[in-house]
Amino acid sequence: MNRPDVVVFDLGKVLVDFDYSIAGRRIAARSTMSATDVQNFIDHSPLLFRYETGLIDRQQFFDEVRATTGFQGGIDEFAQFFADIFSSIDEMIKLHAQLRVAAVPTFIFSNTNDLAVEHIRRHFPFFANFDAYVLSYEHGAMKPSAKLYEVVEQVTGKVGKQILYIDDRIENAEAGLARDWQVIHHVSPQVSREIVESLKLLPD
Repeated sequence: MNRPDVVVFDLGKVLVDFDYSIAGRRIAARSTMSATDVQNFIDHSPLLFRYETGLIDRQQFFDEVRATTGFQGGIDEFAQFFADIFSSIDEMIKLHAQLRVAAVPTFIFSNTNDLAVEHIRRHFPFFANFDAYVLSYEHGAMKPSAKLYEVVEQVTGKVGKQILYIDDRIENAEAGLARDWQVIHHVSPQVSREIVESLKLLPD
């Protein structure tokens, strides 16, 4: 591996952990469905894909969830339940901060939605410290679609081995490799750090 010019981070399971069962329990408490059924409906149905590719907006997403689950609250209450599912992965946040100290440009590249991004922006200060963000719902595609990887190259102004990409999902990592990016398939903060250090990206 060669020293890259930029580092591109996936968000979920790399910088922040998330657990949709938290949302399932909270929404179910105000619904007619069980927590498991709510979680499965949100996390494993085509609805979330449509929302995270920008095919529907948050109001339409909420309306469909409410119609299916019988949720009794309003959209603001739902937004809190749905989005407050994240916790920080401190070792990776520290790694990102060290890259910034070393003046390495960094970017977020994530399959996500506007409710999640708004929540993370409010509650996780590290999120403000990136050069730019490529978010699925803003571009009408989700990883591992090549369309979204092309956006990353446009936004960063880099291609091939100039890009180091960190992602926990193997299919997303492989899509980066297919574009000749340098890729870390993230399995643990320790392993990812060791690879970043081997590329001489961190300050001595």
